Amino acid sequence: MAESYNICLDVGGTKVLGAIFNQNREIIFRLKKKSKSGSSQNIEEVIVSVVEEMIKESGIDRKKIHAIASCAPGVIDQDDGIVLFTPNLPMRDYDMKSAMEKRFGVPFFVGNDVNLGVLGEYKYGAGQGYRNIVGFFVGTGMGGGLILNGELYTGHKYKAAEYGHMILDPEGPLCGCGQRGCLEAFSSKQGMSAYIRQQVGRGRESLMAEAVQDGVFRSKKLKTALKAKDRVAEEAVDRACHYLAVATGNMINTFSPDLVLYGGGVIEAVGDLFLQKILAEVDRYCMPQIRSTVELKIAALGDDSVLYGDLAMIEG
Repeated sequence: MAESYNICLDVGGTKVLGAIFNQNREIIFRLKKKSKSGSSQNIEEVIVSVVEEMIKESGIDRKKIHAIASCAPGVIDQDDGIVLFTPNLPMRDYDMKSAMEKRFGVPFFVGNDVNLGVLGEYKYGAGQGYRNIVGFFVGTGMGGGLILNGELYTGHKYKAAEYGHMILDPEGPLCGCGQRGCLEAFSSKQGMSAYIRQQVGRGRESLMAEAVQDGVFRSKKLKTALKAKDRVAEEAVDRACHYLAVATGNMINTFSPDLVLYGGGVIEAVGDLFLQKILAEVDRYCMPQIRSTVELKIAALGDDSVLYGDLAMIEG
């Protein structure tokens, strides 16, 4: 069998992460670049530059690239490779597949970021051996992914599992999707940043004040603030975990999964604390008879969950 490589990309709200996999499913090269939102054209340029740079710096033969796969946050038409809508990036009805296949001349696949993160964990990470998984990925936004009866569940036209936008308080804070009181508006980096900005605006002091001034904080900053017992940061996390516990209870009652999985940048940074707080509350929000057969765990692949999900999409 001729040597070949797959290139996998994680396109997030603030960065593009790229990796090259060899035939043994090992990452042999990786690269991360900041993405400045502006237009889908800008995002495309960052993606192209990440792929080009990885090929050049890794020294692999361009002819040995078998396929490229990427995620995007939002609603994706996976059949046609079109990004229909992203709450946190300027992509609307963007034909990503055609643009990338034209540019690189190899098959290109695209799917929802958290669907792929959960798929990656199911195939190669903390979800191995489970048949029904509810995944919450806490990053810039809040994504969901479902494995039901051993299959990734994507619903009609690949639009399912957007339960980051389940409404938990119709009078709550405004969300990037246009609704109020979504789980994302409370428990994502955006939600926590908005809360911290609000409290700082009321004159309270926080080590996070500068970090949230013009957008969302970096997960490491939150970890540092929590270590220093920053009260405003602690409140933002308590609030985030409370709503995650409510959402988890709802999903446990709805799907009776074997596993609820938490991933994403925030969980990678302070996941043990989040899990501890969710575990302390979740029993209030679901039926004990269903809760008794569910495990709650943290994703094992960290930053690479989505990249392995891309790989699973290529491998079919």
